[in-house]
Amino acid sequence: MTYLSRIRINPQRAHSRKLLSNPRAMRSAVLHGIPDDALGERILWRLDTDNPHRPQLYALTRTKPDWKHLVETAGWPDADGEHAQIADYRPLLDRLATGDQYAFRVTTSPIQNTRTPDKLTRAQAERAETSPTERKRPRSLRLGHRTAAAQLGWFLGRTENWGFRIPATEYEPQLPGIDLDEIAALEVRISARQRVSFGRTDEDGRRAPHPVTLHTATFEGHLQVTDAERFATVLLAGIGPSKAYGCGLLTLAPLVTA
Repeated sequence: MTYLSRIRINPQRAHSRKLLSNPRAMRSAVLHGIPDDALGERILWRLDTDNPHRPQLYALTRTKPDWKHLVETAGWPDADGEHAQIADYRPLLDRLATGDQYAFRVTTSPIQNTRTPDKLTRAQAERAETSPTERKRPRSLRLGHRTAAAQLGWFLGRTENWGFRIPATEYEPQLPGIDLDEIAALEVRISARQRVSFGRTDEDGRRAPHPVTLHTATFEGHLQVTDAERFATVLLAGIGPSKAYGCGLLTLAPLVTA
């Protein structure tokens, strides 16, 4: 079984502020919602903060979760309404078909591999200084894309491998007297971009000397399924790197027609 959850977060609570500012802390809270071997289960999650007063946490889990701990420490435990919605994900997977179109949203961590970075991070510079081999023959470095254009190019260059395409749309001139040709555009936009940095621990539980830094981009728009089987696999596995820290969960919604 697979379950998609949506949990309401109260940003005014002290514990919520910690979770909202630190993906590592939020990951720990998500893992605590799984009763058995959470580390052995592939879990995807995403924090949507487009409404900063009502952020929402989404999580995709193979095991049916229990979010009471999050509701009690980071939600509105005594308020009206459904604080944590949990839905069976299988009906969506079963009805996927090539040609289907959906509205989508996904937060990703677009990256590049390069031997010639524009600017080394402090950790990379220190490693180069202490390693003669790396100075002579630098390894390929994994760096986050930092511009919107590069992040969008990263995303659009991979959609075919993920089993979907972004359809084109045509915009017509909205102002009289302005003569524009038909403008072809893709149904996708970057709704949020963020640089996130947070501490981490090594395998021995000691605090690592350098923080984790992510450059994330949230994409939303319309997609068309081109390979239903591959697309279903991507929905379950997620998109791109940094999945442990809130990236990769692609969610779908019916298209709203005028």
